[in-house]
Amino acid sequence: MLCGAHGAPYDGHVESFVFDQLNEPIIDLHLQDLAGASVGASGGSPLTLILPLIVSLVISMAIIPVMVRLAPRLGMIDRPDPRKVHAVPIPRVGGVGIVLGALLPVMLLLPLDPSLEAYIFGALVLFGFGVMDDSRELGHYVKFIGQFIAVIAVVYYGDVFVTHLPFMGGEPVSAAVGRPFTVFAMVGMINAMNHSDGLDGLAGGESMLSLGGIAYLSWLAGGTAVSLIALATIGGLFGFMRFNTHPARIFMGDGGSQFLGYTLGFLAVLLTQQVNPALSPALPALLLGLPIADIIAVFAQRIYHRMNWFRATKNHIHHRLLDLGFQHHKSVMVVYSVQALLVFCAVLMPYESDALVLGIYVVVVAGVFGFLYAAERSGWRMRRDIDTATVEGFFHSARRSPRLQSVAYGVVFFGMSLFMVAGAFIATTIPYDFTLVAMALFVLLLARLLAGFRLSFLPLRLLVYVAIVFIVYLSNTYQPPYLAGTDPVTYAFFGVLMAGIALTIRYGTGAGFNVTPMDFLVVMVVLALAVMANKGMVDASMTAVALKTIILFYGAELILGRMGQRWNIFTVSVLTSLLVIGVRGLIGNF
Repeated sequence: MLCGAHGAPYDGHVESFVFDQLNEPIIDLHLQDLAGASVGASGGSPLTLILPLIVSLVISMAIIPVMVRLAPRLGMIDRPDPRKVHAVPIPRVGGVGIVLGALLPVMLLLPLDPSLEAYIFGALVLFGFGVMDDSRELGHYVKFIGQFIAVIAVVYYGDVFVTHLPFMGGEPVSAAVGRPFTVFAMVGMINAMNHSDGLDGLAGGESMLSLGGIAYLSWLAGGTAVSLIALATIGGLFGFMRFNTHPARIFMGDGGSQFLGYTLGFLAVLLTQQVNPALSPALPALLLGLPIADIIAVFAQRIYHRMNWFRATKNHIHHRLLDLGFQHHKSVMVVYSVQALLVFCAVLMPYESDALVLGIYVVVVAGVFGFLYAAERSGWRMRRDIDTATVEGFFHSARRSPRLQSVAYGVVFFGMSLFMVAGAFIATTIPYDFTLVAMALFVLLLARLLAGFRLSFLPLRLLVYVAIVFIVYLSNTYQPPYLAGTDPVTYAFFGVLMAGIALTIRYGTGAGFNVTPMDFLVVMVVLALAVMANKGMVDASMTAVALKTIILFYGAELILGRMGQRWNIFTVSVLTSLLVIGVRGLIGNF
């Protein structure tokens, strides 16, 4: 039986307690807190949750390239057909990275109790059925068998079910009603997410937004384990999205989409029914967002037109946007925007009345479908012939300037190299945990640079990204007094670096004019962090760490994408920074 942490309505006290923990080392993982936390329990530092996100990201990024090579042998290839939008065969193996990346940290860091056992069992059942479907196309009814096995295990063995429904005045419903309702709702969510996986990055981005909202609300209420599961899943998704941004190189397949719907349903029930029952029981509508309305609308249309309920059609929201002339990536960004609005409303108004919560959901969803209906009836189409000659002429003129291109890229290349080395020296303290991990990363990166592609299972990007996170956190958390507060040097450095990144992206040879859906998702995360930091909902120092890390990730991606030789100033600077951290930590701790 889950031990729920019955949190109080948000009044700032929980948050102030959590922020008191933010000066602890990021790798001081407090595993004893996790060891005592059941899936619905409270306790633990927010920084404890960094580990599962990083571990799941590492696992996902390591597994997916291997699975891409195995996909043809396993038959896990998605071939084009009239109802799909891709024109070439694409491996659908991303679900393997997402599921294993999410589950392994959960199994390693959380103690087993009936709810967690049921969740893991159900996830593995869905994963097995999904992988079989990805390789040999199971029928809908066979997939339903796996879905019901997974959900029934959670509801009846794990004791995770809905006890409070909207508009019931806080009165609990009986288990005889709550259990079947939960089975129906979770199976519905599994299929909603499965059906939303129709464009590159769509289901992954929608899920990340929902999981982020669940993780944050659970963290505020002390539901460490629920936040851990959500962030581990986000880590697995980040590893997958690296390969799934349009034009996608892989798909998640049913093995991934069913797992995401199952996890979202499971966590939404836990959050609102056990971790913090003070939340509005209608809140899952906002947290889970657009996929719910989309699947209901699709089934309603199929019933109205007397079609097979389970036969795939092209009448989902993303298909209708494409038919209206929206480009692939713009269709995804429209859906992201609506999903982000719904999730952000859930985060800002978690304790409002059921009527207001559902009212907001209905108004937003009605606006989406109202626009689609009106546009389709009137024959409106998104214009693609907008005159951009002046802007494009400016871009092409800039591209013809080798000096501008070299200067912009040089700012990024040398600025990133300088930051890595300087950051390793600036930090006043090197915690012992950082010392050990930095030395391990130094050895791995050195081996990768020496051996090259013979050690391709050690992704160079991943090692660089982890090193960046280390440097940013150390230099921000253990900064000397002269860099504390509103340091103009830091602002100037990151301002120049951002300008260099923007100029390189826009004016570099072969650069395009379109923002990718993943970039758009990052922008929305940045804006959300800025708004929440301004309202005091998140700690300003941690927001600074997140924003700096995002900027540096973009810089590293530019450098690694253009890098010809493994050994260069940038890779040597990353290697040097890890060595400096390790040596300084050894000297300071012994």
